[in-house]
Amino acid sequence: MFKCGLACLLVACAAFGADSQADEGMWPLQLLPAAVRQRYATELTPEWLTRVRDASVRLASCSGSFVSANGLLLTNQHCVRDCLAEHASGRSDLVTDGFLAPARNRELRCSSQVADVLLDTEEVTATVVAATRNLDARAASIARRRALTRLEQACVEQSRITDSGAHIRCESVAFYAGAQYYIYRYRRYSDLRLVFAPELAIAGFGGDPDNFQYPRWDLDVAVLRAYEDGAPATTPAFLRLDFAGPKAGQPVFVVGNPGSTYRQLTVAQLLEMRDVELPNGILRDAELRGRLIEFGRSRAANRQIAQMALLSLENVLKIRRRQLDALHEAEPLNRLRREESEARAHFDSVSHGAHDPDPWEQIARAQEHRRLLSLPYSYIEGGAGFDSQLFSYARTLVRAAEERPKANEDRLREYTDGALPRLEQMLRADIPIYTSLEELTLSFGLTRMREFLGPDYPLVHQLFAQNSPEALAARLIAKTRLADPIVRMQLWRGGAAAVNASRDPMIELARSVDPASRQLRKRYEDEVDAPMQLASAEIARARFAASGVTQSPDANFTLRLSTGTVQGWHEGEASIAPFTQLREMFARANGYEPFELPKRWLEARSRLNPDTPLDMSTSNDIVGGDSGSPVLDAQANIVGVVFDGNIHSISGAFWYSAADNRAVGVDTAALLEALRVVYGARALLNELGAPPG
Repeated sequence: MFKCGLACLLVACAAFGADSQADEGMWPLQLLPAAVRQRYATELTPEWLTRVRDASVRLASCSGSFVSANGLLLTNQHCVRDCLAEHASGRSDLVTDGFLAPARNRELRCSSQVADVLLDTEEVTATVVAATRNLDARAASIARRRALTRLEQACVEQSRITDSGAHIRCESVAFYAGAQYYIYRYRRYSDLRLVFAPELAIAGFGGDPDNFQYPRWDLDVAVLRAYEDGAPATTPAFLRLDFAGPKAGQPVFVVGNPGSTYRQLTVAQLLEMRDVELPNGILRDAELRGRLIEFGRSRAANRQIAQMALLSLENVLKIRRRQLDALHEAEPLNRLRREESEARAHFDSVSHGAHDPDPWEQIARAQEHRRLLSLPYSYIEGGAGFDSQLFSYARTLVRAAEERPKANEDRLREYTDGALPRLEQMLRADIPIYTSLEELTLSFGLTRMREFLGPDYPLVHQLFAQNSPEALAARLIAKTRLADPIVRMQLWRGGAAAVNASRDPMIELARSVDPASRQLRKRYEDEVDAPMQLASAEIARARFAASGVTQSPDANFTLRLSTGTVQGWHEGEASIAPFTQLREMFARANGYEPFELPKRWLEARSRLNPDTPLDMSTSNDIVGGDSGSPVLDAQANIVGVVFDGNIHSISGAFWYSAADNRAVGVDTAALLEALRVVYGARALLNELGAPPG
């Protein structure tokens, strides 16, 4: 319907004005408009962008950057807590106590972590459009998935020739709701080892009360090292640290992998999030949080067991609550309604005929199906009713056994050839499994599934005809052997024959619920995803045709750049300064969680410079997934590490506010002071290129 493709629109609009929202935008590097490249009288040259791309890292759920030629990688402490927990023992709790490797041969393997470095991108929109042309929504959805799998496979096969010896992963990426497609080619490092992480009490000082607040006083940093063939990886493309840190008002650039934003959804989609998805999630999370707190209080050992699950849940709960508040704000929603009305008017004016489907109406109808399916989908296919790492292993094994014999392009997307190595790594990883915690979360999920779907829902009746949720969870957790990675790998390697013959109760549960779960997934894909995908891409093209490309694509955990300056903001009548200092942290500490400092910090207090900047706020546009991203100056030197946003940044999932949306990071001056004075990490500082002192 709209003949001008997105690429030509980007060229036509490359000089769009950047003054309306200043630092709004998380831009893919290959789509960076000229106005953004030249913002703040700074020219981000192609060489600058390539250097930054080659040194940026995407971790399993965070971001980071190479900071030495020998594979050192800088990120956040909260991004490596799984690794710290993996190496806990009866004598040490590394999440609480922190870790500093005394030598390279003592660095700790992080068995479930990976690091992806983006090599290049290729636009494949024309190929995908050709594969789906003249097909209805359901047929187009199937054809699209197959085409993307073929493109990924062809990319990997070509890389075996051009990048022999490297582990290459190719991944399809959709921008602007599917109006544009790319193949992203990554180099993957799957042997990552922990070099340094501070104690939880200093990395997460202030705990949940201070989370998404500012001022903050946290040293939320960690250092990993990438290995290849058992030796430190050679990483000549790395970023240097400027340990002087940034100045107030200085332009800074964040390059990371923001997770998800929803800025290009229709009003109908946002209202569904507000009225259905978020309230249901908050209700479930709040009750589970209470159960985890009580579990942790019941005995001393349980506190450590529940610690990571509780930290993660409290973070998610605060995000969802703030997102719900944002979607009840009248002015931003009214603005979106006006913009949507203008886009619809333009669509109607250029439509080829009265019979052309209205994509906004198509999405509204799909939302009706989503409301009907959302609860069963979230509890059954989404896994909320089976909240257990052991069940997750079982489902992976059961589905892999069925999917792997199929042709690659006919599989579920998470079981294609490109995804299998990561699945195998996760199954092989020897991650601690705490049966008491597993029993708590599984029984809770099963109970809530029975409550929200009702005892007469077919799958619920099947599960609980002879069982209570508590009894079923207790039996499954007590008798499964899937906590043992050796058992998991035997089933993985044995394929369908081994999985189908298994009498492990968790495998049997996954087998028994899979037909209903797959059927529900198929309905959701056909009735919700397929029509929304087709209509959303049409809306994106309509918006571009009406006003050009003035907004970056929604975040989807791919490499992005955002611009900003080091600055505070006004909170009511108060003026929030952009920096905090060590002296303020010591003044805030009261000896009780979450404001209790580690013993070694208290002992080092007299030797620390109290004026050292600790944390900073910037106007960069970020969301979750950017954790661990480097904060760069105009020369691409690291002056900070993102670890959070302020409370207003949570609304950034839907819209950016230049007045008060702020990113929060650790100042490199604090990293230098801590490593030098508190931890005595001389070898690490030497490798990081720190000045003598």
